[in-house]
Amino acid sequence: MAKVREKHICETDVLRWTPPQCVAGGRPGRFSQFMALAVAWVLVGATCLHAQQSSPTEYEVKAAYLYNFGKFVEWPAKVTAASDFFSICVLGEDPFGSTFDAAIAGESINGKKVVVKRITKPQDAVSCRILFISSSEEGRLQEILAVLDKASVLTVSDLSQFTRRGGMIRFVMEANRVRFEVNLTTAEHAGLTLSSQLLKVAISVRRSSQAGD
Repeated sequence: MAKVREKHICETDVLRWTPPQCVAGGRPGRFSQFMALAVAWVLVGATCLHAQQSSPTEYEVKAAYLYNFGKFVEWPAKVTAASDFFSICVLGEDPFGSTFDAAIAGESINGKKVVVKRITKPQDAVSCRILFISSSEEGRLQEILAVLDKASVLTVSDLSQFTRRGGMIRFVMEANRVRFEVNLTTAEHAGLTLSSQLLKVAISVRRSSQAGD
């Protein structure tokens, strides 16, 4: 992870969309750099990275999380070798818009260029590393997850009860912050290894994919 020099890390709520202010020695960077670094610091235990940027929206924060999840999840070797790109896909109505593309423009993960894809069929998601399932797909969630049952795809959504219904990571709002919960059993079933650093900052880690457990 990139080192941050001459910037103040604090416990202010960067994920509460309070406008961060520049401090002595800090220089403004691209939006993508700020969001990537901000969430990366959150994932290792800090909660604020001061930089001269405007306040991020809810889905700008979620986009940054999706990008950073790629740094804290390990895929099977056969998956990483299968493509020259690291694909983050959005299934259904896209709540991110051009924000997502701007946030990850020029970025890479483990030597693979990160690309954002919008897809309409769950069958197209088998080649994705990370899949965000939009709220528009509520009615066919079980169909989507069934299609991906044998695929090593990290499934993420903000749908209600997502991790209880077989999804891997669910975004939740807590005190106006974007947080997340994890279904570790489902991720491991797909052959994914989630970093302990990621699990430490999840608000809950489930170890069963059975609804109601």
